[in-house]
Amino acid sequence: MSVELALWMFPALMLLIFLGFPVAFSLLVVAFVFAAVRFDFSLPAVNVFAQKIDEVASAYVLGAVPLFIFMGSLLERSGIAERLFEAIHLWTRRLPGGLAVGTVILCVIFAAASGVVGATESVVGLLAIPVMLRYAYDKGLISGTICAGGSLGTIIPPSVVVVILGPVADVDVGSLFMGMLFPGLILAGLYILYILGRCIVRPADGPRLPPDEDEPTLLQKLWTTAVALVPPVVLIFAVLGTIMLGWATPTEAAAMGALGSVLMTMAYRNFSLGVLKEALSKTILVTAMILTILLAGNIFATVFTISGGLIGTQNLVEAANLSGWATLGILLLLAFIAGFVLDLISIILIIIPIAMPIISKFQFFDLDPSQVQIWFCILFLIVIQTSYLTPPMAPAIFYLRGISPPEIRLVHMYRGVMPFIVLEIIALVLVMLLPALALWLPEQVLSFRHQ
Repeated sequence: MSVELALWMFPALMLLIFLGFPVAFSLLVVAFVFAAVRFDFSLPAVNVFAQKIDEVASAYVLGAVPLFIFMGSLLERSGIAERLFEAIHLWTRRLPGGLAVGTVILCVIFAAASGVVGATESVVGLLAIPVMLRYAYDKGLISGTICAGGSLGTIIPPSVVVVILGPVADVDVGSLFMGMLFPGLILAGLYILYILGRCIVRPADGPRLPPDEDEPTLLQKLWTTAVALVPPVVLIFAVLGTIMLGWATPTEAAAMGALGSVLMTMAYRNFSLGVLKEALSKTILVTAMILTILLAGNIFATVFTISGGLIGTQNLVEAANLSGWATLGILLLLAFIAGFVLDLISIILIIIPIAMPIISKFQFFDLDPSQVQIWFCILFLIVIQTSYLTPPMAPAIFYLRGISPPEIRLVHMYRGVMPFIVLEIIALVLVMLLPALALWLPEQVLSFRHQ
């Protein structure tokens, strides 16, 4: 197979996807056809498929995927979100836009405890939307806050998306977890500053809540907050803390998180066989979907590489004589556009195997190739999170439509997410110009481990 023919794999893939075929089957069909042509319909084409199946099935780090999904599924039903919602709003309710500010904080904590994007938006949205509507919050602000806050699960560790991204990009998952922490918190901070600023300028968009006749004392607030916050903080440390300190691999940490979610659900008296069965069923379905797409993407990337597609792509980049920054911009733009038609996992599997070898050849600031890889992965995560919010195909809006009441219309959602998309772009530029935001913490933790 010629290099030029290998480059036709992507147009063929896009054609099948636009015709309505599932992404996993589109990847497999294109890979099988081009592999058959590459090996003249001989046994090596079958061997490529069998080898990739064995690699995915035996990948130790991927064992974290079902564990994180189970943890998120169980935490949805544990009662943790309700307790956190009440505790956080004890402190934020008197601020301009206090309910929205508290909602963003809740999203950060729940994302750090669950690792599943959709779970955060669904659980927090069901809690926060009725309360914000009751106090006449602007519907656009409600929509933007829930969509943007819920999407933080992409960039707040531990994210299931990163468990997939790490092996595909050949980057340590723990380093990515540490690298994404500051950018994720910066993004949440920008959301909060925007909400406060908007509601100070336009108080009607997010009115302060009136004083409560039964206002708890400071001691009562502290006790309520401690009771609500300590269990999730312990769970977050069991997952993130053990990874950062080098005490556990991501898979081992995910196992501790899954056990912790069971214990927390029991402690909140929400555990039952029905809840366990529902969580296990969801875990099996979502894991099967993710691993099928992952397997298909691995096979597609392998066929593309051995057929000369990667060399052909690199030759095109060299022929275009683009700078490193121009190449970086094009790759991130492709990821953003892909987000309009593909899910997060598919974007990773299609773009990352091609992007990583290309971007690693360029010099950015004084970064070495391993630092460039981590930095690029964090930028990539911010971009796909932005795409996750961006109309008209924004998955975050589709999640919101499923849980919002009829009075919140699609126009409110589209209008509401726009300011948050601007904040995403600001965060992207900050991390792009200041790589230390993504690289400082992994370097410090690595240095601490070696002491």
